[in-house]
Amino acid sequence: MTSKPLIDPSRFPQFPLVGGPTPIQRLARLEAQLGDALRGVRLFVKRDDHMPLGGGGNKLRKLEFLVGRALADGADTLITMGGLQSNHARLTAAAAARAGLACELMLARPVPRGDLDYERNGNVLLDGILGAKVHDFHGAVDTLALAGERALALRGEGRQASVIPTGGSTPLGSLGYVLCAQEIDAQSRELGVEFDAVVLANGSSATHAGLAAGFAALGRGASLVRSYAVLYDEAKTLGVTRELARGALALLQSEARIADEDIRVDGSHRGEGYGIPTAGMMGAVRLAARTEGLLLDPVYSGKAFAGLLADIRAGRYAAGQNLLFVMTGGAPGLFAYRPAFEGGEGV
Repeated sequence: MTSKPLIDPSRFPQFPLVGGPTPIQRLARLEAQLGDALRGVRLFVKRDDHMPLGGGGNKLRKLEFLVGRALADGADTLITMGGLQSNHARLTAAAAARAGLACELMLARPVPRGDLDYERNGNVLLDGILGAKVHDFHGAVDTLALAGERALALRGEGRQASVIPTGGSTPLGSLGYVLCAQEIDAQSRELGVEFDAVVLANGSSATHAGLAAGFAALGRGASLVRSYAVLYDEAKTLGVTRELARGALALLQSEARIADEDIRVDGSHRGEGYGIPTAGMMGAVRLAARTEGLLLDPVYSGKAFAGLLADIRAGRYAAGQNLLFVMTGGAPGLFAYRPAFEGGEGV
């Protein structure tokens, strides 16, 4: 295992957005609440919602590298895409504001919702407050192609736009979570706790990919990381995560290797689809809130935490193991899901 920096800052410019290491906390009250159902497992949380910009969240780690590259290339505008309630879109708008760049968001409708809470509240409300120009598309559209067209139009006006794909999920964006793996490794040694698994939600896959690449490069192995698919089905998520993780290792010029079986993804807690609530998610959100005061989001971490609790109850982890759940932010999305949470208690 190495403590040498994994990323050469001279090769990959960063624009500071995260504000330093995010804390790791033990979920002592939740452990007490679950009691014997935990089967002797110890639960910790990595607070990647605990960042100083735009409400916080995992996308800021990726955006440090993506905005750094955009600035180095002379961009004056960031363009990105996502769903209407995209956390990534909100944080791109916040990062653009901090960097003094214009921001345009190409937002589509992957979730079958049309109520006022979903269309006007949560992240989309914050996009406007942060000063982003929102392009709202209905129906089946290729938002990446539309972003490219918009960048060309801006070029015709003498401007320079940088297009950031959905979720900031590129090998370059994944480097943010390579650094996070090294951060977790250092915190583990400081705490005197060795984590047996690092668990998180998997949407556009760069967070899992970066952690996998980082732990592989550190000699811990990519299989330390386990995720729950919330955007694509399990098979597609596995493929995208493997490709991004290997791309990140290539950027690092690391000799580490990631085998197919090293990328571990569970698609069984996605429910009917991306952004569609499940009873397990609502129960997990309420449990974390009522025992620890933590606000899991309804699209990503809520489903992943439900999956983790189900696996613990099923005996998939041994007594005495230390599990680290990465809380990736997204709490503003809760305000867009008021009808779901008013509709029942979940399980």
